[in-house]
Amino acid sequence: MRGSARDVATDHSDRLTGLPTAPFLAADIGGTHGRVALMRAAYDGAHGIEMLAFRVFTCAAFARLSDLLQAFIDTEVSIPVKHCVLACAGQVMGDEVVNDNLPWSVDLSQLRHALGFDEVAVLNDFEALAYALEGPLGVGSRHLCGPEHASGGPTLVIGPGTGLGAALHVPGPAGGVVLPTEAGQMDFAPNSVREREVLAHLAPSGGYVAFEQIVSGPGLLALYATLCALHDETPELEAPEAITAAAMAGHDARAVEAVQIFCGALGSFTGNLAMAFMATGGVYLAGGFLSSIFDLLRHSDFEERFLHGRSARTLLAEIPVWVTEHGLHGVQGAARWYLRHGPGLFASQHALSSGVAS
Repeated sequence: MRGSARDVATDHSDRLTGLPTAPFLAADIGGTHGRVALMRAAYDGAHGIEMLAFRVFTCAAFARLSDLLQAFIDTEVSIPVKHCVLACAGQVMGDEVVNDNLPWSVDLSQLRHALGFDEVAVLNDFEALAYALEGPLGVGSRHLCGPEHASGGPTLVIGPGTGLGAALHVPGPAGGVVLPTEAGQMDFAPNSVREREVLAHLAPSGGYVAFEQIVSGPGLLALYATLCALHDETPELEAPEAITAAAMAGHDARAVEAVQIFCGALGSFTGNLAMAFMATGGVYLAGGFLSSIFDLLRHSDFEERFLHGRSARTLLAEIPVWVTEHGLHGVQGAARWYLRHGPGLFASQHALSSGVAS
């Protein structure tokens, strides 16, 4: 599996050089989980993809990303693999992908050398999910609000996990265009007196608080701790999963309120992006986190906050919103990006967003 690494091309165009015949790795690396698949082009004449193996790993169990990928190779791969495409959040700084939500930085040179890759591609994790719109992303999605069917147009993929990510798919020739965003870093704007109190607690001296600090797993934990502090109570729950479980059971008032604020803020965030991008093709809220609280989300202020209650309400009322599992979609979208661009066209300096799929 050893081989000399060569410089990665920075051309991010859609020039196709033919489908690769050899299997390649596609990995979706979030702040909590790393999903890795062995993929190859499907020989169906439709430029499809075939998944040969798939595993989910806990990122924190590995000292480096190369160790995580090596664990997959050791158990699932029996032939040399020279190409890898990574869907992850962060910023490319030189030859390194840096993100506060990952348990480690990603050193592309170390990764190529350690695993003998000829090429390593990097694209944003939610950009990969948006490419999955060309495939089965909508299959199994649950309708949350708006009409049952979209009228066509740009489509948003949004997801809170360890961070908050978003990407836009604009339809067009050859599958359209996908635009990653830094939307999770936009300023949070409170919508109620309680949210103003929360904001004042999170930033007592004023200043910038990102939506991601509210609408994410860590954000939910911060909301719960803040509400406990506002009531002079000691927090008893120490993980986002414990908070959602307590909220669903209805036996912890602070957990219930934290989830209510989370869902409302998510509605405002989603409506803001839907207005900004005129996302008449609909919105997919991705991730197991939201799927696990679907009933709470459906009965929350999400829809009313999404609609905003102003002139844009007429537009937003015609935009369907679905909740979908993250599952295989990240690796499938990354693989579709790989097949579209062709070997030799990887972009190690590709701009990345800070949202992380969990």
